[in-house]
Amino acid sequence: SSQNLCCFIMNGELVTKQVKQRTESCRRYRIASRILLTVLSFSLSSSSSYHLQSVTATPTTAPMSRSVIAASLKSALRASSVTGRTLCPRRSPFSTNQPYSAFMPSLFRSHRLFPSASRPARGLVTVPKMSAPAEMSDEEKYIFDLNGYIIIRGVFTPEEVAEANSSIDRHLDQMKERTDPALRNTKAGSPLRGDETKGRKDLGGILEWGEDSKIFKRVLAHERLVPYQTALLGKGFRMDHMPYVIAQEEGSEGFHLHGGTVDCESGVYAPYLAYSCVAGQMHTQLLGCSVVLTDHNPGDGGFCVVRGSHKSNFRAPADMVHGSSHSEFVTQPVTAAGDVILFCEGTVHGALPWKGKAQRRLALFRFAPAFLAYGRSYMDERGGRWPDGMYEGLSDAQAAILEAPYANRLDRPNIEEDGSVVVTSRNEKKKQWDRTVFGTKYF
Repeated sequence: SSQNLCCFIMNGELVTKQVKQRTESCRRYRIASRILLTVLSFSLSSSSSYHLQSVTATPTTAPMSRSVIAASLKSALRASSVTGRTLCPRRSPFSTNQPYSAFMPSLFRSHRLFPSASRPARGLVTVPKMSAPAEMSDEEKYIFDLNGYIIIRGVFTPEEVAEANSSIDRHLDQMKERTDPALRNTKAGSPLRGDETKGRKDLGGILEWGEDSKIFKRVLAHERLVPYQTALLGKGFRMDHMPYVIAQEEGSEGFHLHGGTVDCESGVYAPYLAYSCVAGQMHTQLLGCSVVLTDHNPGDGGFCVVRGSHKSNFRAPADMVHGSSHSEFVTQPVTAAGDVILFCEGTVHGALPWKGKAQRRLALFRFAPAFLAYGRSYMDERGGRWPDGMYEGLSDAQAAILEAPYANRLDRPNIEEDGSVVVTSRNEKKKQWDRTVFGTKYF
């Protein structure tokens, strides 16, 4: 006989039950039920309330037609939209290092569905709390290579977005507005200037607020982001620059176009921002990571980009930089709170004046390959460390992101696909040779 999985939604819990069928039609049902389980697993989150109804897979001895399978899938998709999750087809929910019993311990202990607390019984499916892609898909690689940026939808839940905004609200007294003419980001009288009175607001220290920093520290080694960062920066990637919050009020100025592999202003090649793709491997020297904390609707303004400019061989025209010409080539991506924009700093980008009624907010991080650095804050008076408060409460994976720049082979912690951390190193004889020749641990 074959084994199938039948799923029921009961008070927000996904329960699996073994059902035996002795007919050949079970094969089709098994495929359909696994598709349904895959879709449903992506909609699960530890911080969400689930109100999924009428989403069941019922065993049947009748052959399942394509229309029946399609109907089941559509039903699951409608249910998954309740949580606002984006489906991630590259990751299978059937492989995880966490036992299913970790998510519903009381249920499994009482019913003894698993013979062991650490290993599911054979034939049962392990469904993770939230699925993430194991790697960047070929489609996503094409999109990034084409445009110089990519939007990862729904990385943070509405609850997490609210937590981040609440943390910001408690530190509003530390937010600084760029009012000095020397600090303004736009040219006076240019279309990007806004109402000419309001400057952009910056808020630093977001990883040094103790409990209020927890949500921002989630950005470090986030399971939804690591596959993209690894594909674009390589293993051992690190945080570069101090992260901070950017805010704009209605009428606030934007930011003139800047960046570019060929610098917008000087016209000189900028290797520290450059993008390349060699033998199918993308290389980004500096990756912007914009965590969107308010909705950006069409025409609201905010982040804008010149698509494909990361591969341009000429600098942008001065009038275009200041918003006076060629605006048809400047795109304002539409994003929702919780989305994340990953963009190559070699892609010409900027910000449009903010027209939204509510304050615009985002948290901006930047990441670099293991062996490269642009910023130098981590070196100032601390012997190669970031401010002490940044290290409070970090996991091993998050701490690995704060490492100083050096090559992977020199005992650098790398984040693996399953979220574990592995130190990459040379053999012991080479290490001892360095001590003998140089008198130091590393060359």
